[in-house]
Amino acid sequence: MNFRIALTGIIAFLAPTLTVPAQQTLGLEDILLSVRKQYPPLLAAWLQQDIANGKVRKAEGAFDPILSAALMTRPANYYTGINGQVLLEQPLRNSGGSIYGGYRISSGFLADYDRKIRTADGGEGVLGIRLPLLRNRAFDDRRASFTQAQLDRELTKPAILRQYLNFLRASRISYFNWVAAGKRLAAAEQILKVAKDRDAGLGEQLKEGAIARIVKVDNRRLVVSRQIAVFKAKRSFEAASIALSLFHRDLKTGATIMPNRDQLPDGFPPLLLFDELTLVNDRGRAIFRRPEVRQIAILQAKGKVDQRLALNNLKPNLDLSVELNQALGGDLPKDIENTEITALLSFSVPIGQNEAKGRIEAVKAHLAQLVKEKEFARESIIADANDSFSALNAAYLSLGQTSLNVELSEELEAAENEKFTNGASDLLALQIREQATFDARILEVDALNSYFRALADYQAAVAKDAPTHLTPVNR
Repeated sequence: MNFRIALTGIIAFLAPTLTVPAQQTLGLEDILLSVRKQYPPLLAAWLQQDIANGKVRKAEGAFDPILSAALMTRPANYYTGINGQVLLEQPLRNSGGSIYGGYRISSGFLADYDRKIRTADGGEGVLGIRLPLLRNRAFDDRRASFTQAQLDRELTKPAILRQYLNFLRASRISYFNWVAAGKRLAAAEQILKVAKDRDAGLGEQLKEGAIARIVKVDNRRLVVSRQIAVFKAKRSFEAASIALSLFHRDLKTGATIMPNRDQLPDGFPPLLLFDELTLVNDRGRAIFRRPEVRQIAILQAKGKVDQRLALNNLKPNLDLSVELNQALGGDLPKDIENTEITALLSFSVPIGQNEAKGRIEAVKAHLAQLVKEKEFARESIIADANDSFSALNAAYLSLGQTSLNVELSEELEAAENEKFTNGASDLLALQIREQATFDARILEVDALNSYFRALADYQAAVAKDAPTHLTPVNR
């Protein structure tokens, strides 16, 4: 499954952009679903979990059973015997020790006092246990590495969530930039059409001698200048379409799809106005939804693992080893019992212990640092929510003025056009009114785009899209 996801991302990177024929309106939810399922950077982010899973499994290898074999011979010594053994050792997860068992056999001429390598003729079965009683008893390097690997795996979740929220924010902004570019193009084409329609009428009036030739030339110049504006608006729309195609993908292959003009919605979605209570609720949930605090909490847990390991290293070594040897075969040497048990208790302590003490000091400072970072992360989340909420409300309030500006401009343009038709006004005055109406419509489009950009920022600031359990859609 992981290979399939990676392969899908590669195909999406290499595949050409698809241009689809006219189809149903392209909605924001279509883009968001495409990002969740087939956006290559998000698919790449999911693979962080697989990398972390591999590292957890690697750390778990410290507890794998170990099969060992050894053969010792002394061909040029006074004692010329041979000793061989096969042992299977299993590390213990909860005690820091290990148990082992196997078979040992010797032959030849070996010293009577060298009991460790000398066995009965049929060999002997071996069963033993090694246990730390102080240092490494409650915690050790193996358990620390395994716990750290598990925490590193947890760290991938807030990292992926951060990217997930950023990608959805970016896709929303790209979508509304595309819609706005389409609206600007439509406005540019509309004002061009007005000039073209008037140009035909002025041509008839010129033939009848009702207007001077310069009036027709002036309007023709206006047509040309507005055609240039349409060309620029088309280029802006194409750029917005190309940018959106990075987020708009085929849900099966992951290939980018170039949205076309026929897919533009009739307008922007309905506006939303959030009150102070909404902000308070969203801000409170954002502390838990946003990945920053969670990330620092996991780093604190990792620091406590280091602290626990450092405290363990301050303890002296007191280790107990017990081995049981069961002789096999009928004939036993006189100095070998049928069943023997050997116990060894060993003690050692490092002098000074600067390594462990230095680690404790470093970990303590690091944990104090993380406490401050966590406090600031909470404050930053609240500040982000407040700021984005303020920007959203400001954008909402400005929309009322921009809409009024369009209405007044259209009213003035209509009055000026009527005066021009009746011969009470000139073309220059009418051009000024038409341009004012066009500028007002563009301002309204920009204001709407700014509002939905602010909405995308607010949704990202309060982590509205954060799922309860962050798992890939296509897994």
